[in-house]
Amino acid sequence: MGRSTDRETNLTDATPTRNDKVTNVVLWGLVMAYVVATILRAILPNINTFPTILLLFPFTLIHGMKRYPWKGIAVFIVITLIVSGIMENLSILTGFPFGHYYYTDALGPKVTLVPLLIFPSYIAFGYLAWVLSTLIVGIFRRGSTMFTTVTVPLVASFMMVAWDLSLDPIAATINHTWIWTQGGGYFGVPLTNFLGWSLTVYVFFQLTALYLRKRGSADPSPAIPITHYLQIILVYMWTGIGFVLNYPFSPANTQIVDAVGHVWQTSDIYEATAISAIYTMIFISILALVILFKDRLVREKESAVTMAKLPI
Repeated sequence: MGRSTDRETNLTDATPTRNDKVTNVVLWGLVMAYVVATILRAILPNINTFPTILLLFPFTLIHGMKRYPWKGIAVFIVITLIVSGIMENLSILTGFPFGHYYYTDALGPKVTLVPLLIFPSYIAFGYLAWVLSTLIVGIFRRGSTMFTTVTVPLVASFMMVAWDLSLDPIAATINHTWIWTQGGGYFGVPLTNFLGWSLTVYVFFQLTALYLRKRGSADPSPAIPITHYLQIILVYMWTGIGFVLNYPFSPANTQIVDAVGHVWQTSDIYEATAISAIYTMIFISILALVILFKDRLVREKESAVTMAKLPI
C-alpha cells in the first residue's frame, strides 16, 4: 500500500490563484527563453555564447519553491553545492572519483578549482532529474517508503548522467572547457568520469531524499497541475534536442587531438552525442510524458466512475 500511494502523481485541475498564474507565466517564459537560447546556441555557436544555465537556475528556484516549501529546495541546493564541490575538487587533486582533469578558463571565474558556473548546473539539472524521477517512480513526501527513498535517487542519478553522456565529449574534446589529462575511450572522456558522476549525484540525491523523508512536507504538492511536470519534461527534452541540433549545424569536420595525442573527428563526436541524446534524454522525456498522461487518464476514469456511483 505504501508503494501504491507513493506512485501517485497527484495531478489536479483545481482553479489556480492569481499568484499561481503569475508564477506559471514566469516559469513558461523562462522555459521558452531556454528553448530559444538552445536553438541559437546550436545554429550560431560562434556568436551565441550566452550561458543558458542562467535561465535554468532561476527556473529551478521558482519551480522548486512551488513544489516544496522553501526550506526543502534550500536544503537540496546546500547539499548539492557541498557534495559536488567536495567531489570536484577532490578529483582534480587526486583523480577520485571522476578521473584526472582540470578546468580551463573558458567558464570564467573559479571557486577554489571549479568554475562558478558549474555549481548552478549541478543544481538545475539535478532538480530536473529529481522531478522526472518522482514522476516515474512516485511522488516523494515525509514518511515515504524506503523503496521510494532509494529508487528515486537511483533513477535520478541515471537521468543526470544521461545529460553528461552528450555534454562531456563536446565540452572536453572539442571546446576544451575542461581537459582529461589521461584521455579516454569515449571521444577523449574516460569511463571513470561517468562512474564518478553516478556516485556524486547519487550521494546528493540520496541525502536529499533522507532529509525529505524525515523532515519534508507530509504532502509537498497537494495540488500539482499538469503544467508543473510539462515544464520539467520540456526543459529536459529540449536539452537533448539541443545536442541533436548540434549535429546538422556543426562546423566543418576537423581533427581534434586530446591530451594524450589521440586524434578525433569532430563530425563523429557531434553525431555520436546526437545519437546518445535521442536514445537517453529524449527517450526519458517521452517515457515521462507517457506516464504523465496515462496517470491523468486513470484519474479522469476514476473520477467518472465515482461520479456515476453518486446518488442522483
